[in-house]
Amino acid sequence: MVAPRDVLASLLPNPAELGHLMHGKTCAGTWVRGTFDGQQREVYLYHVADNETTMRDWGSQAVLWQTAICPVVAIELLASGGWVGTGVRGAEAFDAARYLNLLGEYGSHHGILEMGPGLWPSPKATGQPGWDRPVKRAIKP
Repeated sequence: MVAPRDVLASLLPNPAELGHLMHGKTCAGTWVRGTFDGQQREVYLYHVADNETTMRDWGSQAVLWQTAICPVVAIELLASGGWVGTGVRGAEAFDAARYLNLLGEYGSHHGILEMGPGLWPSPKATGQPGWDRPVKRAIKP
Protein backbone atom coordinates (compact mmCIF):
# COMPACT_ATOMS: atom_id res chain seq x y z
CA MET A 1 0.00 0.00 0.00
CA VAL A 2 1.26 3.47 -0.89
CA ALA A 3 0.49 6.36 1.44
CA PRO A 4 -0.73 9.55 -0.31
CA ARG A 5 1.70 11.58 1.80
CA ASP A 6 4.63 9.57 0.44
CA VAL A 7 3.49 10.15 -3.14
CA LEU A 8 3.27 13.91 -2.57
CA ALA A 9 6.62 13.99 -0.78
CA SER A 10 8.26 12.28 -3.74
CA LEU A 11 6.74 14.71 -6.27
CA LEU A 12 6.82 18.09 -4.54
CA PRO A 13 9.93 20.21 -3.96
CA ASN A 14 11.52 20.28 -0.53
CA PRO A 15 10.01 23.30 1.30
CA ALA A 16 13.38 23.96 2.97
CA GLU A 17 14.84 24.70 -0.46
CA LEU A 18 12.18 27.20 -1.59
CA GLY A 19 12.89 30.18 0.67
CA HIS A 20 14.93 32.10 -1.88
CA LEU A 21 12.00 31.90 -4.32
CA MET A 22 9.43 33.24 -1.86
CA HIS A 23 8.57 36.93 -1.52
CA GLY A 24 6.36 38.90 0.82
CA LYS A 25 5.11 38.53 4.35
CA THR A 26 3.19 35.92 6.28
CA CYS A 27 0.92 36.35 9.28
CA ALA A 28 0.32 33.76 11.99
CA GLY A 29 -2.37 34.46 14.51
CA THR A 30 -5.05 33.23 16.85
CA TRP A 31 -8.58 34.58 17.12
CA VAL A 32 -9.70 34.08 20.72
CA ARG A 33 -13.31 34.34 21.88
CA GLY A 34 -14.25 34.14 25.52
CA THR A 35 -15.10 35.98 28.71
CA PHE A 36 -12.78 38.51 30.36
CA ASP A 37 -13.79 40.20 33.62
CA GLY A 38 -17.33 38.92 33.10
CA GLN A 39 -17.65 40.45 29.61
CA GLN A 40 -17.64 38.72 26.24
CA ARG A 41 -14.46 39.57 24.36
CA GLU A 42 -12.80 38.64 21.07
CA VAL A 43 -9.20 39.43 20.22
CA TYR A 44 -6.88 38.50 17.38
CA LEU A 45 -3.26 38.06 18.49
CA TYR A 46 -0.83 37.85 15.58
CA HIS A 47 2.74 38.22 14.40
CA VAL A 48 3.99 38.97 10.90
CA ALA A 49 7.26 37.80 9.35
CA ASP A 50 8.91 39.09 6.18
CA ASN A 51 10.49 36.37 4.06
CA GLU A 52 13.35 38.59 2.89
CA THR A 53 14.25 39.40 6.50
CA THR A 54 14.10 35.82 7.76
CA MET A 55 16.13 34.54 4.80
CA ARG A 56 18.78 37.22 5.35
CA ASP A 57 18.98 37.01 9.14
CA TRP A 58 18.24 33.34 9.79
CA GLY A 59 18.64 31.50 6.47
CA SER A 60 15.07 30.27 6.72
CA GLN A 61 11.86 31.06 4.89
CA ALA A 62 9.26 33.01 6.89
CA VAL A 63 6.67 30.27 7.51
CA LEU A 64 9.29 27.86 8.82
CA TRP A 65 10.91 30.60 10.91
CA GLN A 66 7.57 31.59 12.49
CA THR A 67 6.92 27.96 13.38
CA ALA A 68 10.39 27.47 14.87
CA ILE A 69 10.84 30.74 16.78
CA CYS A 70 7.88 30.22 19.13
CA PRO A 71 9.23 27.10 20.89
CA VAL A 72 12.73 28.62 20.90
CA VAL A 73 11.40 31.58 22.89
CA ALA A 74 9.50 29.28 25.27
CA ILE A 75 12.58 27.13 25.88
CA GLU A 76 14.71 30.21 26.52
CA LEU A 77 12.22 31.44 29.13
CA LEU A 78 12.23 28.05 30.85
CA ALA A 79 16.03 27.76 30.77
CA SER A 80 16.62 31.32 32.02
CA GLY A 81 14.08 31.13 34.84
CA GLY A 82 11.74 33.61 33.17
CA TRP A 83 9.05 30.95 33.39
CA VAL A 84 9.06 28.86 36.57
CA GLY A 85 6.69 26.12 37.64
CA THR A 86 6.44 22.48 38.56
CA GLY A 87 4.56 19.71 36.84
CA VAL A 88 3.35 19.53 33.28
CA ARG A 89 2.21 22.91 32.01
CA GLY A 90 1.26 24.31 28.65
CA ALA A 91 2.61 27.65 27.48
CA GLU A 92 -0.70 29.31 28.36
CA ALA A 93 -0.02 28.62 32.07
CA PHE A 94 2.85 31.12 32.05
CA ASP A 95 3.17 34.91 31.80
CA ALA A 96 2.29 35.86 28.22
CA ALA A 97 3.87 39.33 28.45
CA ARG A 98 7.35 37.89 29.01
CA TYR A 99 6.88 35.55 26.07
CA LEU A 100 5.59 38.25 23.71
CA ASN A 101 8.33 40.69 24.70
CA LEU A 102 11.07 38.12 24.11
CA LEU A 103 9.45 37.15 20.82
CA GLY A 104 9.80 40.82 19.84
CA GLU A 105 13.49 40.78 20.76
CA TYR A 106 13.92 37.99 18.22
CA GLY A 107 12.31 40.22 15.59
CA SER A 108 8.80 38.79 15.66
CA HIS A 109 6.73 41.68 16.93
CA HIS A 110 3.15 40.93 17.81
CA GLY A 111 -0.07 42.84 17.52
CA ILE A 112 -3.48 42.46 19.09
CA LEU A 113 -6.78 43.63 17.65
CA GLU A 114 -10.10 43.87 19.42
CA MET A 115 -12.55 41.88 17.30
CA GLY A 116 -16.31 41.64 17.18
CA PRO A 117 -19.36 43.43 15.82
CA GLY A 118 -18.47 46.80 14.35
CA LEU A 119 -14.74 46.37 14.87
CA TRP A 120 -13.34 44.11 12.16
CA PRO A 121 -15.86 41.99 10.28
CA SER A 122 -14.68 38.59 9.23
CA PRO A 123 -14.67 37.54 5.55
CA LYS A 124 -17.66 35.25 6.26
CA ALA A 125 -19.66 38.11 7.73
CA THR A 126 -18.86 40.57 4.94
CA GLY A 127 -18.86 38.19 2.00
CA GLN A 128 -15.48 39.69 1.01
CA PRO A 129 -12.54 37.50 -0.06
CA GLY A 130 -10.38 38.91 2.73
CA TRP A 131 -10.25 41.50 5.46
CA ASP A 132 -10.53 44.73 3.55
CA ARG A 133 -12.33 46.96 6.01
CA PRO A 134 -10.48 49.38 8.28
CA VAL A 135 -9.91 48.60 11.92
CA LYS A 136 -11.98 50.91 14.09
CA ARG A 137 -10.09 50.22 17.28
CA ALA A 138 -6.87 48.42 18.05
CA ILE A 139 -4.80 47.87 21.15
CA LYS A 140 -1.09 48.49 20.92
CA PRO A 141 1.14 45.85 22.53
